[in-house]
Order: sequence, then C-alpha cells, then structure tokens
Amino acid sequence: MTRSGLLDIGDTRLYAHIVGDASRPPLIVLHGGPGLDHTEFGTYLDALVDTVRLVILDQRAQGQSDRDAPQDTWTLAQMAADVSRVAAALNAPRYAVLGHSYGAFVALQHAADFPGAATATIACCGVGSSHWLEAIPAKLETFEPLALREQVRASWADEVNVTTEADFARLMHEQMPWHFGDPLDARIAEYEAHTAALHPRYAPDVLRLFSVAGYGGIEVEDRLGAVTQPLLALAGRHDRTCPPEASVLVAERAPAGELHVFEHSGHMPFVEQPEEFLSIVRAFLRRTLT
Repeated sequence: MTRSGLLDIGDTRLYAHIVGDASRPPLIVLHGGPGLDHTEFGTYLDALVDTVRLVILDQRAQGQSDRDAPQDTWTLAQMAADVSRVAAALNAPRYAVLGHSYGAFVALQHAADFPGAATATIACCGVGSSHWLEAIPAKLETFEPLALREQVRASWADEVNVTTEADFARLMHEQMPWHFGDPLDARIAEYEAHTAALHPRYAPDVLRLFSVAGYGGIEVEDRLGAVTQPLLALAGRHDRTCPPEASVLVAERAPAGELHVFEHSGHMPFVEQPEEFLSIVRAFLRRTLT
C-alpha cells in the first residue's frame, strides 16, 4: 500500500511518501542535500516493506512540505527534533530512522539530542563532525577524470548562488559523477532518469543557506557515547564527500554501534550496490526493530 500526504508536526507540515503495511513499524527516511526531497530514493528502498513501513520524508521547507516554515527554523537541530514529531504524528512509539548524506547528519543529530527516542538509527554516508568536510576542496582539485573535474568543481562552488529549481537540477546533474565510486558509471544516467520521472521538487533557498553555513555544522562525535539505541553506520569505500573513516568513528563511539562498508561504492551505495544495501539494512532492522 502506498499513500502520500502532509503530516502536521505543530509549527509546519511535512510531506511523507509512505509505502508498506500500516501494521509494520515505520522506518523514517531522511533525504540528503540539503534541498533534495523524497524522490532521491526512487524505488530503491521499496523492497524493505517486507520488514518495515517506509515513511520517506520531505524535510522542513523542502520538497512538497510546507515552504512557509520560518527560515530561523531551517537548522540541523530543528530538523532532528522534527523526526520525533513525525513519530508522534504517526502514533509510533517504536520506529527506526535512516538518513543518507545530509539526512545522515540529521539522523545522528537526532540520536545525540534524543537518545533512545528511536529504537534504531541508520546513518548512511554521513559524518559526525563537519571537520570531515574540510578535505573536499583538495579532493576536487585532484578529481579524475580530468574532463569532469572543472564541471564538478564549478557545481560545488555554485551552490551558494542557486536560486531556481532548474539551477538546482543542473548542479545535481553536474555533481553526480563525484558521488559514484566510478564517475563514468552507466548507472548514473539510469538513476537520474529514474528519479526525474518522479518529478522532484528542489529547495534552492535551503541549499543556498546551508552551503554557506557548513551544511548545518554537525558536531556530535563527542556525544555519541550517550546514544542508547543500536546505531548502524554505513559507508562507501570510495566516498569523496563523507569518507568511510568518519563512519568508523561513529560506530566506535556509539555504545551499540555497528559498521558496514560497501567496498565498491562511493556516496550512493543504495544505487551502486543495491542488493547488499538492502540485505544489510533489512538484517539490522529485523534484529533491532521488529
């Protein structure tokens, strides 16, 4: 069963794309960006409905969520608090959280700010501290193949100037080779076509704000020792944005932390190694949530 709609979480409404049986515990899924929406995941996670009910959110002021949430609430801390509000709106005392990229920042912030609120947390291709992002400029200078280097470098630099959804879509297309372990992977075009068919709604204002503010300024590494729930850190061995060493540290510092590294992936393991991704996530959820 699939349904979509707005969830009232108090000061705003968040759009949720919900897939699966209502009798199963929810997996609240958080997209990256910031400024992307639920279509980032396409149908790549849908097979998990044999274990959970997928609740794939458009986060605050993004996607089809209400766009009038005040800008001073566009913060990592508030988006983390929104996760608990979504669980309350779903009347879900037991739930898991899965965040990818920036969504992993939100998932980790939620785990640190509200330890034990989620029954289980999955942080995919994220970091626990913004210092891990400081190496990106140097990596851009050595990115191969050379023919794509300037395209990717320019797209990162232009995030501070994005004003329209068309601008945003162009930047995502230009950056996508950076996010795959193999920048020439044929699945890049397949992924882009698949998600484009779902008509994404980009939030350029959110991307522009966060791109000049350290993408939320995640700083929770020193607080992970207080996280009580099982926490699975997922990483791509060839991730140029959020290096696997960051996930290693997250798994080490969380008392019930676990780690899985996808050896043939960059920043997009649910696309690059989909069968292994589903297998690892499903097994973790069955052990910890159901």
